[in-house]
Amino acid sequence: QVQLVESGGGLVQAGGSLRLSCAASGSIFSINGMEWYRQAPGKQRELVAGITSGGTINYADSVKGRFTISRDNAKNMVYLQMNSLKAEDTAIYYCKAEIISGLLAAAYFYWGQGTQVTVSS
Repeated sequence: QVQLVESGGGLVQAGGSLRLSCAASGSIFSINGMEWYRQAPGKQRELVAGITSGGTINYADSVKGRFTISRDNAKNMVYLQMNSLKAEDTAIYYCKAEIISGLLAAAYFYWGQGTQVTVSS
């Protein structure tokens, strides 16, 4: 059974920083794309940043220059360094990954349970 577990959320003042981590565990052959999403109260879930297995990165315009996504393939982990945080960054942050696992080496998308980030102004 494959699992994604996020950590690193919390309460921070505007202008501060947080680093989110997401660990994939289970019977994993390989991981393709890894992404961070967020969902604020009353809003749809939105893509924040993504990184491919080859290291290609994309960011939402709202976080460019402030957030940095990275991954450690040896540890099956993805990170999101968030700097210069704003009140509008307040949301539950979710990790998503396309993971190849199991006897048939099939690729599936998995989601973590989410971690709360609250930025006070």
